[in-house]
Parts: sequence; structure tokens; C-alpha cells
Amino acid sequence: MARTDSVKEAEGIMAIPGATDNIDSATFEQILEMDDDEEEREFSKSIVYDFFGQAESTFQKMNKELCIYTHTQREATADTHHSENKDLKTLSELGHFLKGSSATLGLTKVKDSCEKIQHYGQKKDETGTKDLADDDEALGKLKVTIKEAQEEFVTVEKVLRKFYHDEG
Repeated sequence: MARTDSVKEAEGIMAIPGATDNIDSATFEQILEMDDDEEEREFSKSIVYDFFGQAESTFQKMNKELCIYTHTQREATADTHHSENKDLKTLSELGHFLKGSSATLGLTKVKDSCEKIQHYGQKKDETGTKDLADDDEALGKLKVTIKEAQEEFVTVEKVLRKFYHDEG
């Protein structure tokens, strides 16, 4: 495929409402350049749709970890501190995983939120440079940020499904 064709396609996706704020066109263009057939777009579509599955699964795991963490916190057993750190670490790892996947596709808002999740799970501020006061502060920020990331994912998923003519 000619480079100008993929540039037109990347510009085309940016015309879809919600794309400009959520997708880096240069990164997404690189994915489109790998398609053999610009009508079918089998390669890029498979990557994008695999991401949809990964994101949904990862958000489910994050929500499960939040529930476990909240339940563990309420129990206040002798092992609570150890268990809380493990749960926060798991949330950080899940954020890191989804950050990488979303960055590969140029999904900027999802990537940025996942980076914050990664940092909050490490009990750091959103930039990863300052320590948070305690686990409760990290948990509060994680709850909000995971919800935001899920909303951003839903928005970008709609944009990408529209791009691939699959709005059903």
C-alpha cells in the first residue's frame, strides 16, 4: 500500500467524532501501513480487535482486584498489609500491561490512564515521582482512574469499530 493511502486512512479515522482526542494518528498510521488490502484491513483489524479482548479482560481483572483489595481492607487481619501490597502490585502490573498495548495502537488517553494506574499501584503520584500518603489514597485514585480508563476505552472502541465499519 502506498504511504499516501495510509495517510488518507489515518486522516479518515481522525474525522470520526472522538478520534482526535483519543488516537495518535501517526502511530495508528503505522499499523495501517501493514495492511495488504486497504479495503479489508485484515491485519490492522485483527490487532485492534485483539486489543479489545485484552482490554476487556484486563479491566475485569482490575475490577476483581479492587473488590479483593476493598474486602481485604475491611477484614483488617494481621496479614492485611502484605495482602494489600500484593493487590496494589497486581493493579500496577495490569496497568503496565494495558499501557503497552494501548500505546502500540496510539490510543493516547487509555495509555495515559493506564500509566497512572501503574503508578498508583506502586503508591506513587500520577507521574510516578512522589510517594502517596498511604494505601487508602492509592486505592481512591485507582478506583477513579480505572473507571476513567474504562470510559476512555469504550469511547475509542466505538471510534475504531466505526472505522472498521462494525458498529453493531
